[in-house]
Amino acid sequence: MKALIMAGGSGTRFWPLSRIAKPKQFLKIAGEKSMLQLTVERLKGAVRIEDIYIVTARAQVELVREHLPQLPLENIIIEPFGMNTAPCIGLSLAYLEGRIAPYESIIVLPADHVIKAVPAFLDSLKTAEKPAQSGYLVTFGIVPDYPATGYGYIEAGAKQGEGIFEVRRFKEKPDLKTAESFLQQGNFYWNSGMFFWKFETIRTAFAQYLLELNRLLEDIKLVWKQQGMQADITDIYQKMPRLPIDIGIMEKADKRAVIPVDYGWSDVGSWKALADISPADANSNCLPKKNFALDAKGNYIISDKFVSLIGVENLVVVETEDAILVTSKERSEDVKKVVDSLAATKQDNLL
Repeated sequence: MKALIMAGGSGTRFWPLSRIAKPKQFLKIAGEKSMLQLTVERLKGAVRIEDIYIVTARAQVELVREHLPQLPLENIIIEPFGMNTAPCIGLSLAYLEGRIAPYESIIVLPADHVIKAVPAFLDSLKTAEKPAQSGYLVTFGIVPDYPATGYGYIEAGAKQGEGIFEVRRFKEKPDLKTAESFLQQGNFYWNSGMFFWKFETIRTAFAQYLLELNRLLEDIKLVWKQQGMQADITDIYQKMPRLPIDIGIMEKADKRAVIPVDYGWSDVGSWKALADISPADANSNCLPKKNFALDAKGNYIISDKFVSLIGVENLVVVETEDAILVTSKERSEDVKKVVDSLAATKQDNLL
């Protein structure tokens, strides 16, 4: 088994801690190690380090080397810049041709997810092996514990084996009423963005369903052949359609399988999501030790200073050397708008 970890994101929803120079996947926000390090560590025992590949933006290569010094240098796949998941995965597959046998399986993972029950995660990889080797494109569906409107859903169809179901359809992020109906039906799962497939199956799918993207990949391979793997492919890569792999391939493919899983997963997509999985006191406050809270509930605080909370609820406060974020938990996804404003006003020192 090989592993491909996508580590090129910008993590704008974690501003001001996440910056261009050090985005979310390189932060220690879910433990004593960075999220990228935890993702690699999670694979221990199932995938050898020399069989793990990291795809990242050119500007983040040195960060990958710093966080994963044991990773062979040739296992870092360089995007000229961050794109959506279809071009990211397609470029990686082009790079891996000749390095991976057509029959080998690949697990594809984002670098910035949290999975608490690691043994259950590793078991799900074993479950995925059989359908993947039978030509299925496999995804992992998270058993929902509330009617989330921030995730896409996967509807499971007929059972294909123990813990394996055909994918009936993918559904985009629903409204609350629709999400509640999904939970009542019991065969809908959150789309985790994690995939498992055989190399030749996914390469064939790119050629079948993403013709223009696949043509550009052939152009990139020709440049690599003529000029070497370090050649500048920026001009070609910027022409790629910015499609997620779900829309580009998974929604179109004939043989798709979903494995429902429940192992304490979170995509940690906002400060609120991080607060929800972080240790907290009896009043659900998550803040550094030796601070003060009076009639305060459900607050999440990051600061090196002494913090006193009085009569406030469900706040996120994040302090860095040059910026302070104060938001309600429910509006924490709007942090991206701060980043957009900073970029528009050319305040690059805060990005």
